[in-house]
Amino acid sequence: MSEGMLKQGIVPGRLEPGQYARNFSDLHPRLDKHEAFVEADRCYFCFDAPCMHACPTSIDIPMFIREISTDNPLGAAETIFEQNILGGMCARVCPTEQLCEEACVRMEAEGKPVKIGQLQRYATDIAMEENAQFFERAPSTGKKIAVVGAGPAGLAAAHRLAVHGHDVTIYDARPKAGGLNEYGIATYKTPDGFAQAEVEYVTAIGGIDIELGQALGKELSLEGLLKTHDAVFLGVGLGGVNALRAEGESTADDGLAAAVDFISELRQSDDLSKLPVGRRIVVIGGGMTAIDAAVQSKLLGAEDVTICYRRGQEHMNASGFEQDLAASKGVRIRHWLQPKRILTENGRVTGIELEYTTLTDGRLVGMGHTLTLPADQVFKAIGQTLEDETAAGLALSGGRIAVDAEGRTSRPGVWAGGDCIDKGDDLTVTAVAQGRDAAESIHRYLSGN
Repeated sequence: MSEGMLKQGIVPGRLEPGQYARNFSDLHPRLDKHEAFVEADRCYFCFDAPCMHACPTSIDIPMFIREISTDNPLGAAETIFEQNILGGMCARVCPTEQLCEEACVRMEAEGKPVKIGQLQRYATDIAMEENAQFFERAPSTGKKIAVVGAGPAGLAAAHRLAVHGHDVTIYDARPKAGGLNEYGIATYKTPDGFAQAEVEYVTAIGGIDIELGQALGKELSLEGLLKTHDAVFLGVGLGGVNALRAEGESTADDGLAAAVDFISELRQSDDLSKLPVGRRIVVIGGGMTAIDAAVQSKLLGAEDVTICYRRGQEHMNASGFEQDLAASKGVRIRHWLQPKRILTENGRVTGIELEYTTLTDGRLVGMGHTLTLPADQVFKAIGQTLEDETAAGLALSGGRIAVDAEGRTSRPGVWAGGDCIDKGDDLTVTAVAQGRDAAESIHRYLSGN
C-alpha cells in the first residue's frame, strides 16, 4: 500500500503517478478483426430475433453482425446508425447484459450470449475513425427547431431533424456538449475524449449549430424559443439531486457531495493525480451512478469504499455486471441500510450513521437499530430531480415532464425526451430512441401531416 493511500482526509495524490493511467484505461478495449470474426460467427442470425426486440432503438442486430462476419464493418455501422446515431457510446455504456445480450438465444442455451455490445463498438469505431458518413441532409425546409440539451436525446433529435432538412440549434447550459455522456459516465468507460468525438461525428451532417452556456430558465425561456423557432425539443435531463433527508446533512460543509458532481469533476480533470479523494468513502445509492462513483473513488486511491443501499441486492438498479465490477475493484456493497445521520466535526464529515431496514407489508421501514461507518466523504447517489425552471408551464407526471407516445408535451410545438420525461429510464439508449422518435413527430408536424 502506497504512503499516499494512508493519508487522512480528502487529499490528492494517493497513488504513484503512473497508476492513474493504468487504473482509468479502457474497461473493454475494442475487439481486433480476428476476435470480431470469431464472435460474429457465434450468432445464429435469428429470424425475428429477440435481441433486436430487447434493444430500445430496435437495431437490426443479426444484420449488422452478419455484415461484420462478411468483413463489411462500414455496412454494419450504417445498419447501427440508421436506428441509433449514438451507437458508439451505447456500445460502451449500455447495460447490454440486461437488454440485447440477456435476450440472446445463446444466453438461454449456454449462459454465454454473443458479445453484441463489443461487436457494435467494433463496427462503429471503424466508421468514426474513417469519418464514414451515411446520411445526407435533405434540401432545406426553412424550418428552425430549438433543441435544449446536448445530451443523448438532444443529439439524436438534432441529427434526425437535420436529415430531414430542418435547421437546428442546440442550446446547452454547460461548457461542453454531450450531456451525461460527457459529464456523467465513468472515465474508464469512455476514455480518450470519445464523447466529444461523437458530438463532432453526429453534427458533421451539417445544419446543426451548438450554443453553450445557455440554460433554460436563465439565459433562455420557452416563450422566447417558441417565438423564434418553429418547434422546440427539450432534452434537459435532471439537474437536481435528491436529499438524503438525514440529520446533519445541512451542516456538512466538507465531505458531503452529489455523486454526479464528483463524476463530472473527474471526467473534466486534466490530471487525476491532483483530484482530491477521501481515504474512507461511503456512497449512498444502488444505481449505476453509485457504482461509478464508488469504483472511481477506489481507482483514485481510496483505501476503503462502501456502497450502502436501503433495499436488497435484487432491487438494485445497477446491473449484475456493474455490481461484480465494483466487487472486483474492492468496493463493498451493503444492503438494507438507509442514512440516518451525517457525523461531522466543525462541518467536516467524519462518518455516517445508518439504520437497518426491512420490508413490511411491501413497505420499507426502519428497524430501529443502527450501524456507524467512519468516512471522510459521503456521496449521494439516490436519484435526481427535474429542476423547476426547466419545465415552467408544462404538465408534469411523477415529477417529470408528461409526454404522449410521440414525445409531445402539454404545450403545442414543444416535445421532450430523455431523463426529463415521465417515460425516461436513465439509460442512454432509451434517450436516443426518444429523441429520434420525437424528431420524426416534429417533422410530421412541420410537414403538415
